[in-house]
Amino acid sequence: MKSLWTALTASALALTACASGQGSLTESGVPTVSGPTVVAAFYPLAYAAGRIGGDRINVIGLTPPGGEPHDLELSAAQVAQIASADLVLYVKGYQPAVDEAVAQQAADHSLDVSADLALLPAASAADDSATDPHVWLNPLNMAAIGSAVASRLSTVDPANTKAFTANDQSLTASMSTLNDTYVAGLANCRSTQMVVSHEAFAYLGAAYGLRQVGISGLSPDAEPSPSRIKDVAEIVAREGISTIYYETLVDPKVARTLADETGAVTAVLDPIEGLMADSTQTYETIMAQNLATLRAGQGCA
Repeated sequence: MKSLWTALTASALALTACASGQGSLTESGVPTVSGPTVVAAFYPLAYAAGRIGGDRINVIGLTPPGGEPHDLELSAAQVAQIASADLVLYVKGYQPAVDEAVAQQAADHSLDVSADLALLPAASAADDSATDPHVWLNPLNMAAIGSAVASRLSTVDPANTKAFTANDQSLTASMSTLNDTYVAGLANCRSTQMVVSHEAFAYLGAAYGLRQVGISGLSPDAEPSPSRIKDVAEIVAREGISTIYYETLVDPKVARTLADETGAVTAVLDPIEGLMADSTQTYETIMAQNLATLRAGQGCA
């Protein structure tokens, strides 16, 4: 199993190294090529658009590097970008400001990339009908998102359909390899419960036999109640959980305090909601790091 996992990891990283295109974009958000302009609500969608469109499209990200996408408030200029874009990519229910702008300005040129995916319920939401928006943490969902983007871009720019289709096939192959790497890497783990700072990892867990235990709910900024912290601490002690995961874009104070109180250690598990400023990472490199972190934290053979 270790040799299989090592080989799959090497293959996944090789694909990452040669396939990290993000489309054409300037920091000002001004289009730099003559092709369609795609506005992406946050990083994973910008990544998918870039992989599909390559240098044939302009990609404008609404959430700045280092920004927390849940908290995004749109400027007037960003609303104008949404209105004038050829295509707007978003996840309905994830960013209220984007949902509102899309409804008002882009109803006829937008794509909810989660619309055709099998959605999981929001574990801690008061509304029983609420769904979890963090769909991109399952690589097979990312492949499906890419295919949906390719289909819409082919409608917007039919002359480049062949290129979009080829790029879709490339992304699908990359995501299939990444999925295989995760299946092999998480096949035999001592612990199947992962304690995370907020409930962003249900799709990853459901795909690979892990169950998330969130300190906070779907929003990372929601302060967990004392009773919730107590409940999680009891789970950590009862289940012998050794690692508590926190995130790059959110204050790790609560996770670190809980770790100190329970004797656990902390590690970064990235929900890939955005990149840090000046980061050279991509979706795939972060997913590879997440797998290594999970293998160590969950005690995987």
